[in-house]
Amino acid sequence: MTVQLYDTKAQALRDFAPLDPSNVTMYVCGPTVQSGPHIGHLRGALSFDILRRWLEHRFGRVTFVRNVTDIDDKVLANATPDEPWWALAYRMELEFTRAYTAIGIAAPTYEPRATASIPQMQEIIARLIEAGHAYAATSADAAGDVYFDVRSWSDYGSLTRQSLDAMEPAEDADPRGKRDPRDFALWKGAKPEEPESASWDSPWGRGRPGWHIECSAMARRYLGAEFDIHGGGLDLRFPHHENELAQSTAAGDGFARYWVHNGLVTVGAQKMSKSLFNFVLAEDLLRERDPLVVRYALAAAHYRSSLDVTASTFDEAEAAVGRIRTFLERVQRTPSTLVWTAERPEGASDEPVGLLPPAFASAMDDDLGVPQALAVIHETVRAGNAALDAGDAGAAHVAAAQVHEMTGILGIDPTDARWQAGGSAEASALDALVQTMIAQRAQARAAKDWETADRIRDAIAAAGIALEDGPDGTHWALIDAPAPAGSHTDAGGGPLVKES
Repeated sequence: MTVQLYDTKAQALRDFAPLDPSNVTMYVCGPTVQSGPHIGHLRGALSFDILRRWLEHRFGRVTFVRNVTDIDDKVLANATPDEPWWALAYRMELEFTRAYTAIGIAAPTYEPRATASIPQMQEIIARLIEAGHAYAATSADAAGDVYFDVRSWSDYGSLTRQSLDAMEPAEDADPRGKRDPRDFALWKGAKPEEPESASWDSPWGRGRPGWHIECSAMARRYLGAEFDIHGGGLDLRFPHHENELAQSTAAGDGFARYWVHNGLVTVGAQKMSKSLFNFVLAEDLLRERDPLVVRYALAAAHYRSSLDVTASTFDEAEAAVGRIRTFLERVQRTPSTLVWTAERPEGASDEPVGLLPPAFASAMDDDLGVPQALAVIHETVRAGNAALDAGDAGAAHVAAAQVHEMTGILGIDPTDARWQAGGSAEASALDALVQTMIAQRAQARAAKDWETADRIRDAIAAAGIALEDGPDGTHWALIDAPAPAGSHTDAGGGPLVKES
């Protein structure tokens, strides 16, 4: 059992060895809550939700901290006289929480807000000034500003492997008080146009923190001076994470031992961004699509790859979820006398025998290979359906137990109670229509009107819906593509019997 993660700083796969094997520590940059979430935010949060789930499976305990940036230039810019910055930030925070919860992202161990750690930020700034790595601006028009002196720290640029002279100037503050245009703000002096409530007293004058110092302070406060994993979107590598690393290590902290970044969501191969106005709001997507389908679709690509979103992305995910659901429902309706346990032979490894296929565990250990893990799930579904068709109920139930275990780890088990009430309005409407047609077909069969029963069955099949008749009634499921009239195979591999 060796988990490997791609460390962005090392630019290589590394064996993951936590500081404390009984408690993995993770810090993930959460949202800046100036507006609501788009699907890029969902994809990022989901990537680390799955990483957390796998590390919990492997190590047992994970202390997972994800922050909320509730004070920032953008938050202040989006506030209005009718909605102060702090009210806007809280309202948007709730929107993020609702969207995360909808697709099954577990709540973090703790979710600190930046405004609750102002003293800890000031303490780091003071240490940096004392060590000669930060300075307060001396010009009157930059009163209260404090900057990190990038030229004082020889390792600056080590995360993204850039030379200092090749970097663009830092645009997080007016350059008038800087010694070097690349120096970045640690503390921003209060401005007359900003609300009094958005500033705090400090040794350098009243003001508010810069963006980067917020995460350094919160990570240190809740996880310690050194912790295992720092995560975030690939777009945060520079300048945000580069600056976090520089200021924290310059202040004497070990900080993050592994840097993990998720790839971005694109639309037409262009990064999804609020500034580019090409984003899809999470609220709109979740109104149109089943949340389980959204989770599956956003998890299906490797977390480090870009994900180009189209309508087919979710159509394919819906079909895949349907195959899993259909199989599990078939097994549930199939009685078995098999008594199956996962006992370990003496001297065996700690891996549960029979429950988790080795290929699934190997894929997940290899830098969270979710696409390969999903392939194992679908292969197990195919084998389980074949067992059902062959009348081997025992093998089918074993396959179902494995599918439950694997989908449970990924948070995509369609039988989980959390998804039962989460279907879209479209899914509910479709179910109502199909159930009506199933009832009409049953009435025709009862009257021995086989022509009408065949016609209804063929119309359902042509719409891409498979029926399975069993002792407890008729059940339906979507199949990958509309089946031709007279088709005899459903999405789960079960027979469709011609009316007679």
